Amino acid sequence: MEYITLNNDVKMPMLGIGTFQLSPDEAEASVLSALEDGYRLIDTANAYVNEKAVGRAIKKSGVSREEIFLETKLWPSFYEETDAVDKTLERLDTDYIDLLLIHQPAGNYIAGYRLMEKAYKEGKVKSIGLSNFNAEQIKEILDICEINPAILQTEVHPYSQESDLKDFLNNKDIVIQAWYPLGHGDKKLLKEKVFTRLSEKYGKSNAQIILRWHIQSGNVVIPGSKNAEHIKSNFDLFDFELTAAEMAKISALNKNKRYYHSTKLMLKSYAKMRPPVDKQK
Repeated sequence: MEYITLNNDVKMPMLGIGTFQLSPDEAEASVLSALEDGYRLIDTANAYVNEKAVGRAIKKSGVSREEIFLETKLWPSFYEETDAVDKTLERLDTDYIDLLLIHQPAGNYIAGYRLMEKAYKEGKVKSIGLSNFNAEQIKEILDICEINPAILQTEVHPYSQESDLKDFLNNKDIVIQAWYPLGHGDKKLLKEKVFTRLSEKYGKSNAQIILRWHIQSGNVVIPGSKNAEHIKSNFDLFDFELTAAEMAKISALNKNKRYYHSTKLMLKSYAKMRPPVDKQK
């Protein structure tokens, strides 16, 4: 495993398992498989409605809590609820969260950030950050915050490399974490000739080449899967290294092509939507 050091000196694994769109049963099985394969970073969220399942998997795994980097995200409809962090801890059945993010720049996200800062000061959260924020929204947080965000989780992949955003984040000592790291499963991206040639050279899959590119680019990655073989394969990235020339060829694929597009109407609906977190298994 390779690690990155966040701006508060916390060490974070650069590869983890994502649980987006996984049912509780699927999330529990996937996290158990991942921990058995050597993963130590787990990503979930209030909105995924599988935090209880993730907590169960951690307990069942036999891996000590201190070895696991647990990450979750607050949903907008909870930003103004003073017990939102405590309830999240209860669902995860843990005393602390390694990284807590504001999930969307919707609703009163300033209040949500204040909640996270309070939890950080109380030791309930080890690091805090943002998800799906753009540069202007990040500047707004930086202007008012007492504790700087350590992570921005956003869509990044070879077709959308976010170079300008990454330059901005680097200047602010904020690490980028990529969701949709494989381009939302876009077959055209996965079958790009450069990945096929490199997969033949290194004896790896095209997906493994892309994930290795992310890590060497400084992107923390959280590919999600409910397939045990894919989970194991996604972790097999640390016995080879792409050359500078190969990295450059992959960088040349950038098209500024995103698969997720946020709108004001969507953000307004997020602020009103309340995930059924109390009904999850």
